[in-house]
Amino acid sequence: MQAGEILRRTAWTVLDDLHGRRQQTLKKVNKREILVGVTPEYQTRRLRAIMDYAAENCPFYRSLPAHGKLSDFPVQTKGDFLEHYEGILSDRYRAERDRLHRFSTSGSTGTPFTVLANDDKLERVNMNFMSVMELNGFRLGMKRGEFRAWIKGKNTISGLRSFVNNLLMVDISNMSDASLKEICDRIERERIQVLVAYSSAIVALTEYAERTSLDVSGWDVEMIFTMGEALPSAARKKAAQVFGITPVLSYGNNENGFIAVSLNDEDDYTIDLYNFYVEILKMDSDEPAGDGELGRIVVTDYYNRAFPMIRYDTGDTGVKVRIPSGEGRIREKLTEIYGRRGSLLRNTKGEPLSIHVFMNNLLNFEGILRQGKCIQFSEKEYLLQLNAEMGARVREDEVLASYRKYLGEDAEISIEYVDSIPIQQSGKTMVCEQRCERYL
Repeated sequence: MQAGEILRRTAWTVLDDLHGRRQQTLKKVNKREILVGVTPEYQTRRLRAIMDYAAENCPFYRSLPAHGKLSDFPVQTKGDFLEHYEGILSDRYRAERDRLHRFSTSGSTGTPFTVLANDDKLERVNMNFMSVMELNGFRLGMKRGEFRAWIKGKNTISGLRSFVNNLLMVDISNMSDASLKEICDRIERERIQVLVAYSSAIVALTEYAERTSLDVSGWDVEMIFTMGEALPSAARKKAAQVFGITPVLSYGNNENGFIAVSLNDEDDYTIDLYNFYVEILKMDSDEPAGDGELGRIVVTDYYNRAFPMIRYDTGDTGVKVRIPSGEGRIREKLTEIYGRRGSLLRNTKGEPLSIHVFMNNLLNFEGILRQGKCIQFSEKEYLLQLNAEMGARVREDEVLASYRKYLGEDAEISIEYVDSIPIQQSGKTMVCEQRCERYL
């Protein structure tokens, strides 16, 4: 335990005590509800509250013909929210929009998006983050290294905020061995305790550490928290072996916060039903998908009163199941997250393939392929973009066979060699991309 950690935790607690312990209370309740679930009455009450508020205060929602039930509200994509932006912005906050908080996405999927939020929503986002972290062993005040493609003037944070939050910006724009060595040296030198990173960064870090027989015994790292694309089980196990820590899995977005998180080294994601109502809708309609059926992840945010996000189609796909819970409570898990429809590939039979398939497959070619990306153009036509290790001999027949195992023996696969597969501004690396019009 570091002195800076203790100092920041003490300061935060004292300040919150002076304000009636509101944040401590929020965090305590949030953690409990993630663990034990919520009551049906809570879900009904929170849905009713946000729907009534939106119908009363937001011109777009007010214009709907009915507001009696959730299905009366349209499912909306990021593009829909942008199109109706002014109508969704609450009348109560319109005059003070300049002082509202801004939750912005990087635009890595082609559509930059900024959601305005009131003070209460910001506070709940912060407590939601602390809750999912603390449920996995985080202690308030620990020194965090946040791995992103940091761009000055776009997403960097101030020195004051960095100091207050004990947060260090770790740039991953370049993931060469030289850059990875610098990152590892910094982790040890600056005694970073928590690594917060997109899964692709953890995969690259793990592979580098294993390939170079890196000695991590001097590291202070106690927690690895992954975001973004799902971390494959094989990569997670390897990271646990290399670093002695099982990475935490999370699912969320900048617009809402963390929606689900793994607990106790589980492979599933427990949904935060305290802050969100999560629907899984069929791939080709707005009808509910069955329990355990693949569908679109649609989220209703209970607490953003400035910009109510009701039935937000996140663009991601996944599988949800309901978990039996005592005391009449409801618990739900995402047992699989396939990622965005734009990165959801299908085999030649039209069956969906998890992003895990492509990330796990690359592990078969360690020391040969540095990066790989599979692009689908039609029902049977695919392109493999390969970034080979310097001097490595690529046996194309073996690579093609490994991909045909999942895509189908009748898959028409071509290969293109590239110098790199760029890391997006968000910090993610795409290992698959869907360009077949039928599946978009």
